[in-house]
Amino acid sequence: MAATYAEPKPKSKEKTVLSATMEAACAGLTGAFEKIASNKGAAGPDRQSVKTMREHWSTLRPKLEAALLDGSYRPGNIRRVWIPKAGGGERGLGIPNVVDRVVQEAVRAVLEPLYEPSFATQSHGFRPERSCHTAIAAAKQHVEEGYDWVVDLDLEKFFDRVNHQRLMSRLAQRVIDKRLLVLIGQMLKAKVVMPDGVVVSTEEGVPQGGPLSPLLSNVVLDELDQELIERGHRFVRYADDCNIYVRSERAGQRVMASVTAFIERRLRLKVNTEKSAVARPEERHFLGFRLRQEALDGSVEVLLSERTSKRISERILELTPRNFGGSLDACIQRLNEYLRGWIGFFKVCTGGVEKQLAALDAHIRRRLRAIQLKHWKRKRTIAQRLIQMGIKRDRAWRSVYGGRKSLWSLSHTSTVDRALRNTYWVARGLESLAKLWCGLNSPRVAPAQLVLALG
Repeated sequence: MAATYAEPKPKSKEKTVLSATMEAACAGLTGAFEKIASNKGAAGPDRQSVKTMREHWSTLRPKLEAALLDGSYRPGNIRRVWIPKAGGGERGLGIPNVVDRVVQEAVRAVLEPLYEPSFATQSHGFRPERSCHTAIAAAKQHVEEGYDWVVDLDLEKFFDRVNHQRLMSRLAQRVIDKRLLVLIGQMLKAKVVMPDGVVVSTEEGVPQGGPLSPLLSNVVLDELDQELIERGHRFVRYADDCNIYVRSERAGQRVMASVTAFIERRLRLKVNTEKSAVARPEERHFLGFRLRQEALDGSVEVLLSERTSKRISERILELTPRNFGGSLDACIQRLNEYLRGWIGFFKVCTGGVEKQLAALDAHIRRRLRAIQLKHWKRKRTIAQRLIQMGIKRDRAWRSVYGGRKSLWSLSHTSTVDRALRNTYWVARGLESLAKLWCGLNSPRVAPAQLVLALG
């Protein structure tokens, strides 16, 4: 049975326009504060923490509401931090003041019902009841139905290039309260404090890091969605990652050229030609996955992308340094936290991933064996411990003293493998990616039969 994808049911559009007012945003300030507080984010340029705001919220809230209603409220600056991108380089993240994040969340809450019902079903990023998993399920279905070439579009610095004038024009088509429009415009123009302390003005872009930015990005890119729908394309979009599925490479090249022209001329954005391509889905990285169609039965496997495989290998190295100074149990605990979170996201991979997960498990155990040997320090101690774990005396001494083996080389000898066998690590509480994956996927349903349906 082929995997299917069911779109969430559209929600009612009744009287949504009437709710998008400044009064409605003010009525939701306390709820917005609780949501921001639950995220436990960092302080902005004013250094005011969530804890400090909570202590003064009872007196701050009425003053904030009055300022919003009379138009005297002004957003503060945004603190810029740089975080590494999965594909290399860095991404700029903007951290507004806590009070500004509360206001953004309150505005988002009144704008979302205005736009959410009309957003394209092919859009999956930053939306209720949608996720990377629903995007992958939809992409998988397109490939299974014979659209086995992908036009992979990469928008260059999308969040930094959004045209303010075009965005405000689109918002003005639906938002009837001019005070909200003025407030959003002020948020977009907020100055940015760079890591070196320099304050720069903002003429374009939607700063990543605020609660309102994801919704505004979808408002901008909904114009692209509607154009693709009108052209009859099959596509999946998650934020600024857009994949269009076609039946041939030649069709893909035509679509790439025409859609690139639309994006650059109409939306005033830039397509990164070096990172965009027309290719088979198994050759492209989409949200951490790649899709491979099997030649025999035409089924589609959801596998880890090359970039994802590289990232988890690098993270394992970081979590299991050979000179780890803490206890082995502490190292295993750190590993387990990461592995559980990682598999929670990549659990939608299908059966073809099992061998790769088993190989990662084996690599993790070897690195832990090397740490254990390092903790035992002297060769004499290592040999004695191996004997205590059931290794014959002659074999233990021969393995440890036979030749000039490094601890890393020794960690993968048959003697050490046998002493620190898999059951040893299970007893120490080490999680297994392969077993976690099996536990999250029903044993009664073959991987190719897993149905990814949303209600």
